[in-house]
Amino acid sequence: MKTVLRNKIEHLSIKESSTVTEALRQMDAIDKKLLLVVDSKGDYKSIVSVGDVQRHLIKQQDFETKIKSLIRENIRVAKKDDSIENIKKEMLAYRMEFMPVVDAKNTLVDIVFWEDLFKEQSLKNKPSLDLPVVIMAGGKGSRLKPITNIIPKPLIPLGDKTIMEHIIERFVDHGCNQFFVCVNYKDKMIKDHFKELASTSYSLSFVKEEKPLGTVGALSLLKKELKKPFFLSNCDILVNQSLDEMYSYHKENNNELTLIGALKTMKMGYGTLEVDKDGLLNEITEKPEINMMVNAGLYLVEPHLLDGIPENSFYHITHLINAILKRKGRVGVFPVSEASWLDIGNWTVYNETLKTLGETPII
Repeated sequence: MKTVLRNKIEHLSIKESSTVTEALRQMDAIDKKLLLVVDSKGDYKSIVSVGDVQRHLIKQQDFETKIKSLIRENIRVAKKDDSIENIKKEMLAYRMEFMPVVDAKNTLVDIVFWEDLFKEQSLKNKPSLDLPVVIMAGGKGSRLKPITNIIPKPLIPLGDKTIMEHIIERFVDHGCNQFFVCVNYKDKMIKDHFKELASTSYSLSFVKEEKPLGTVGALSLLKKELKKPFFLSNCDILVNQSLDEMYSYHKENNNELTLIGALKTMKMGYGTLEVDKDGLLNEITEKPEINMMVNAGLYLVEPHLLDGIPENSFYHITHLINAILKRKGRVGVFPVSEASWLDIGNWTVYNETLKTLGETPII
């Protein structure tokens, strides 16, 4: 492979011996959803997408699986003699970030990037889910004190907008324009703020909890309004994920509830010990990393589930999920990478989120 081509694709390449976790981290680092798979010599073998990784995690939840086992037999590549118009048509049809170009021996000879062909045109299709969205905004935001003693958590600024405005805009971008906001703590401030905005791009209704009802207890107040599947979101998270893909997974698998599971890597502060039955040390691992999926606070919910939420009672999302599982109902988990999930529920992550959005941390 020519040096120019190697330099062009180096950051896009991942070895087939790398793990699923390493692939997700690399995608996060370069802000791409597609990687070239290479062998130990750096020669091209195939491509792997974030969709390939997500499908694997949905089925097996194994973060240490090698990328080699995820490679599909039929992948989209261009041939050396294909015209640029045909390549352009294929990339546009499947919204591909880049297209590998191979010769008759499947040797990579070039790579064509979306931005080179389509300039300013967005890579993403404009979806139109047209589903209601419920935002749970009634909590006191205890982890963000002392600012939440004055400002309710939904109005905490991220740049020149509040966190709730960012959440709403991401749903609007996916074709959702009907919002219900469940409020309790400092509800007048929240209502006044959005009354001043007076947006015409979406409708927004407030549902007042007269007392704290937990994370989903207030849904009992919306039984008449919600007659089709709806998104349910915490008011302190941002998810950078194609919501239409989440919805497709939800419907194709006949789930009653689907939640976003975000990859989280925790680094142990201690060496871990593996001990045999006689108390003798087999192995010591110095400060290992543990990979897991955590609840990101974004859900897709079928409307019939509202019938099981008691009225005027404290009720958490975990109560609802456990009730579904107890009767052998279907609760799906749609995985996303660590960087695709931003949680501003505490000061450390809030400041990291500001940096991600190009803003200056405030403390």
